[in-house]
Amino acid sequence: MKVLAIDTSNAVLGIALVEDGNVKGEMITNIKKDHSTRAMPAIQSLMADCCIMPEELDLIVVAKGPGSYTGVRIGVTIAKTLAWTLNIPIVGVSSLETLAANGRYFNGFLSPLFDARRGQIYTGLYRYCDGQLECVESDRIVLSREWAQYLKEKNERVLFLGGDIALHKDILASELGSFAFFSPAPLQLPRPSELAFLGMQKEPEDVYSFVPNYVRLAEAEANWLAKQKEQSSYGN
Repeated sequence: MKVLAIDTSNAVLGIALVEDGNVKGEMITNIKKDHSTRAMPAIQSLMADCCIMPEELDLIVVAKGPGSYTGVRIGVTIAKTLAWTLNIPIVGVSSLETLAANGRYFNGFLSPLFDARRGQIYTGLYRYCDGQLECVESDRIVLSREWAQYLKEKNERVLFLGGDIALHKDILASELGSFAFFSPAPLQLPRPSELAFLGMQKEPEDVYSFVPNYVRLAEAEANWLAKQKEQSSYGN
């Protein structure tokens, strides 16, 4: 099986090709710009380097969020277009789950996180059990302090992963004390090869109905809904 994995959901642009359980190639940048113009050339370049033609692909795996609204949309749009054009299955994987996969050797909970501004984070709770990554608490957006207070009640070690750790480290450490652990730099970036392997374990989704998981509404959409509600109340 030949699998193409795509992640443009956050600062990282990640592309990977996996063939029969082996990583053929992987491309990662962490420069937080121009995913819309760089993603397809990156895919084309990696596939050429690995001598794999598009029609040879068997599965498309994409990071479906949460994360940057624009970034998530870019990756999902590319993945759906490829899956539809090539008539092959598509699988969506949580962007947080992909990041959590980096903590496979940690004995405790895994809390991947992306900054969501205003003191908030996108996060969830995961752990490895018998070599399999399991979701303990579903992905959400929450104040970092509230999340730390919730985790403190579990009275167990927690490894925080992600490139935005520094923005929330003081709060997490102050609330959790010795139970808080923070991933080193090599484990702070989601790996597209991990995304591919996670996707291979999940059931394909219908390409037409497949949608991203933004966790919250985009700001423009939220403002529009609020305006519609306001106008509706005037009408009453």
